[in-house]
Amino acid sequence: MAQGNLKYQFARLSVAEKLIATNVLVFIVSGLFPFLLNLPKNSIVQWFELPKDFINFLGQPWSIITYSFFHGGFSHLFWNMLILYFFSRTFLNLFDAKRFLNVYFLGVILGGIFFVVSYNIFPAFFNISAVLIGASAGVRAILIFICAYIPNQDIRLVFFNVKLWYIGVAVVVLDLLQMPYGGNAGGHISHLGGALLGYIYARQLLNGKDIGSGFAKIMDAFIDIFKRKEKKAPLKTVHRNKKTTNKKTKSDTKDVNQRKIDSILDKISKSGYESLTKEEKDFLFKAGKE
Repeated sequence: MAQGNLKYQFARLSVAEKLIATNVLVFIVSGLFPFLLNLPKNSIVQWFELPKDFINFLGQPWSIITYSFFHGGFSHLFWNMLILYFFSRTFLNLFDAKRFLNVYFLGVILGGIFFVVSYNIFPAFFNISAVLIGASAGVRAILIFICAYIPNQDIRLVFFNVKLWYIGVAVVVLDLLQMPYGGNAGGHISHLGGALLGYIYARQLLNGKDIGSGFAKIMDAFIDIFKRKEKKAPLKTVHRNKKTTNKKTKSDTKDVNQRKIDSILDKISKSGYESLTKEEKDFLFKAGKE
């Protein structure tokens, strides 16, 4: 009964909340198991962290994504998940879950690539032993995507409003300034990779091009492998004309909805989210849930 209730509650979460819950669960398990079994602290993490050495990376290529589910401490996890939750709410009011995952995981991948490449071409990092963990690159991708897509949208910070593009610029500048200090140069480099992905994705999307469509197809194909059933579905007799008509009706409805979404998003990019009417906000919210 309890297990069924947990599954139900998890299913009701947004894609961002599911991602946050997964990160929290991984953090607990990766810390608790080594403690209970009296194993080295990094005995689990070492199989999923992203190594700086290219040869070592070839031995565990999955780490280009899995590194993002592990964190170095509670503070590292807390701030990443807090920022992700905050900006995901705006993102999912504008777009669907699939695009959210496209931006997030492409940010993770590019952040990881920036880390590995930088540690193998810049002399300052040659003699430094480092690995990469944390969701920061993906979180940066979501954050900068929003800041680039609706840059003139005001956001409330404690006692005053500030435009989103100010926040985006401040975040990138802070990473650049902190890179030579604090012993986390690799982390800041990966942040910049994620930020670059978020910016390019948003600006290309405003020009009508979804640079994540190819990645989405790869992910869909990967998911279909696990969804494929052993038994074939029973054959059904369907009138051809009726089937064609139904497909056409659904396609027409989808095209009309997409045109309306594009019109609303264009209005947001020019005048900000608050310029929308209640009906437009409700329509965009419902579209993001589909």
